[in-house]
Amino acid sequence: MSILVTGGAGFIGSNLVENLLASGEEVAVLDNMDTGSMQNLEGLKGSLKVIQAGCGSAASLDIDPGAIYHLGIPSSSPMYKRNPMLVGDAVNGTIAVFELARKSGAKVVYASSSSLYNGITPPHREDMGILVTDYYTEARLAIERVAELYYHLFNVPSLGLRFFSVYGPKEKAKKQYANMVSQFMWEMMAGTAPVIFGDGSQTRDFVYVKDIVAALQAAMRSDYQGILNAGTGAAYSFNQVIDLLNDRLGSEIQPKYVDNPIKNYVKDTLADTSKTEKVLGFKAKRSLKEGIDFLVDYYQRS
Repeated sequence: MSILVTGGAGFIGSNLVENLLASGEEVAVLDNMDTGSMQNLEGLKGSLKVIQAGCGSAASLDIDPGAIYHLGIPSSSPMYKRNPMLVGDAVNGTIAVFELARKSGAKVVYASSSSLYNGITPPHREDMGILVTDYYTEARLAIERVAELYYHLFNVPSLGLRFFSVYGPKEKAKKQYANMVSQFMWEMMAGTAPVIFGDGSQTRDFVYVKDIVAALQAAMRSDYQGILNAGTGAAYSFNQVIDLLNDRLGSEIQPKYVDNPIKNYVKDTLADTSKTEKVLGFKAKRSLKEGIDFLVDYYQRS
């Protein structure tokens, strides 16, 4: 069975592609390289085809995938703030992907976001009412509804994972849009004080990318239709992240605290993972400390 991964040259996508190829799968990648990079796919062995184009072209591709992972969606709130038209691009690209799935009979597993819970007191459950906060969350919510629409109208099966704060290898191409764990680490490895908005007490449910890859593949194997959280069920403050990085790097770098300039800033995230564990049998394996150890090792070798 051939598998299509949109955004497959990006951070999460390339980690997924690496795992799929290692399992002997035939993989096609669709990526416009905005926040992806061919470097993320270098050295991978197996049957891999790369199509450099946006998701809007998905419906016209001459491919017949048996499964689709749709990760090629602009993935950071500041992107949408700078260019609100990305909302339309994200939704239209998703429609094109579901049109391809409709023609090929493929199941779609797609990326949603924990940012949908902005303003809601954690722990965050899938059945919570979503507030109006920004362009990014509206795009992700619309994508979830598009997925349900294709299921009800055309019986296209899908499962959306609301990713919490994903970090790990192969994130360099995202630059300023990378996860804060990676950004703090890059600055500290360069001997620079990382910048934190506010006092550093804000918390995130940080999940290592290899756990997200496992969740994606479990979602593809599942018959469940709908939305599930993809997090760890544990939250850490930015100050705790700095402490863990200092411990791992053997440094004593203190962050620089600045006033928070962002309206509707996400204060805390924490996944309620009970439904995901029940439906998929998935539970994240790596603690933040273990993930940071893997991450530092990766960048010290590269």
